[in-house]
Amino acid sequence: MMDALDSAIANTHAHLESLRHARGHWEGHLSSSALSTATAIVALSLVDRDKHAACITAGAQWLRDHQNADGGWGDTTLSKSNLSTTLLCWSALHLAGTHSTASDDWIITHVGSLEPQAIAKAVIARYGKDKTFSVPILMLCTLCGTLGENGWRHVIALPFELAALPRTWFGAIGLPVVSYALPALIAIGHARFHHAPPAWWNPLRWMRALTWPRIRPMLQTLQPSSGGYLEATPLTSFVTMALAGAGQLDHPCLPLAVEFLTRSMRDDGSWPIDTNLATWGTTLAIRSLDGSVSSPSALRSSLLSQQYREIHPFTNAPPGGWAWTDLPGGVPDADDTSSALIALKTLSLSDPELPHSSFLIRHCLPGITWLLDLQNRDGGMPTFCRGWGALPFDRSTPEITAHALLAWWTWHGELPPPLQTRIVQATQRALRYLQRVRTADKAWLPLWFGNEHTHDESNPVYGTAQVVHYLGENARLAAQAGDLIQSGLDYLRSAQKADGSFGGDATTPPSIEETAVALHALSLSDSPPSTLRPSLAWLLTATRHGTHFPPAPIGLYFARLWYHEQLYPVIWTLGALQAARKVMDREKH
Repeated sequence: MMDALDSAIANTHAHLESLRHARGHWEGHLSSSALSTATAIVALSLVDRDKHAACITAGAQWLRDHQNADGGWGDTTLSKSNLSTTLLCWSALHLAGTHSTASDDWIITHVGSLEPQAIAKAVIARYGKDKTFSVPILMLCTLCGTLGENGWRHVIALPFELAALPRTWFGAIGLPVVSYALPALIAIGHARFHHAPPAWWNPLRWMRALTWPRIRPMLQTLQPSSGGYLEATPLTSFVTMALAGAGQLDHPCLPLAVEFLTRSMRDDGSWPIDTNLATWGTTLAIRSLDGSVSSPSALRSSLLSQQYREIHPFTNAPPGGWAWTDLPGGVPDADDTSSALIALKTLSLSDPELPHSSFLIRHCLPGITWLLDLQNRDGGMPTFCRGWGALPFDRSTPEITAHALLAWWTWHGELPPPLQTRIVQATQRALRYLQRVRTADKAWLPLWFGNEHTHDESNPVYGTAQVVHYLGENARLAAQAGDLIQSGLDYLRSAQKADGSFGGDATTPPSIEETAVALHALSLSDSPPSTLRPSLAWLLTATRHGTHFPPAPIGLYFARLWYHEQLYPVIWTLGALQAARKVMDREKH
């Protein structure tokens, strides 16, 4: 097996290098999205149907060509049909005048009828108190005419007037949308107010009318130079269609937003969920190459140039963090900041032009401090904003918490004593959080990854594998987290299939991504190499010895939208194969 393993590592390494952008980083390739495509063609239709006819026609054709056999649509072409995406595609094609009865039948089967009240009830039930996605869906359906003449009464009013309050208050006032959705709150809230205002005697009517002139310019202030809010087609489309649907076609943010949407369309007529995850993919690739990356100085300079140096206008995040993309629509977050810090350490160890790490320390100190300041009171790490724990995508999450722990301890020994003390204290709080949030079978559930085939669409294998990996990669951290690591390893062994592979849990179909992250975690244990061989053999076969990497839609984007990414199976396979190789080497010696 050793020869086969070495060959697969070389093949995977070469394949990952072949995916590098001409500028030296990794940009990746996100799956095309039916949801993004539907929202984009609705937005362009409402702005100027004639001017954007070519884009609208191509997008509608792509939707028809990629409708699932059951009549619905999934978030990717590999995904099961779901209510949200099917309603959006159904409505978009209705607006285009080309919808099919098969989608009518799918909705009737899953909702009970095509009655607006039934549809609205089903959408609201899917998302609960989080209005980040349920309200935009119902707004789009209303704008397309699929919720009838009185559709606006089914669109929940959003308190856009709260955007006039100081940004530091947002965590305390309990906004009904997550932190990154402020533009949607403003635009959709105003559209609902424009079409269905409160009664004349209701003070909210007058408050909203009076605050709109003050809040209206915020949409332009929050808009990045690329035109795309968060570089995301759905969010940009929802803001665009809301303004157009409310008669705000003269709003100054619309030209850039429309330009972003037309520029983002792919040659086949589809749109991806986001422009790219270039920073995330690049930092993961650097780490998986484990010191053998070429052009480390250029990569280091590129990463340092992407660190935020000013307060971010979107989430009010302080300087020091990194976003998932190198484009202007990104927002600093804990996962990407952790990965960037760890990648910079990897680059510093492999760069002969950097004789001492003091330069990197000067740049990494703000990142370490940024992460420490983000830690929630419960000890866990949120994604974007501290204290916004009321809604799902703003809460603490175990895999990001463990990732931050690894970033802290990767640099701990080179930091000033006061910061070392802060890390020790923050670590104890984080480990207690990880102890508390394990499931009954000692697994950890991730926030930004899932599996459509588990009973609740969670992915305990991915979450547990990444927590174990992050806690176990640094010796000083692992010494403090031994019991947590062991319980995670026990769960992974219980979820392993007879052929050595892994899915989202013990019952779901396997994937390269899930098997790779689980194998990597298991390789950090003291188990004998024989326990790794079934997973290793499965991974070698599935990847055709490092030459074939079909992706699986296990990624979760904002509001639980599924995606797959070209880089994930390659990066995680390389990391797993190299970790397993080290275990085999120890057996030989």
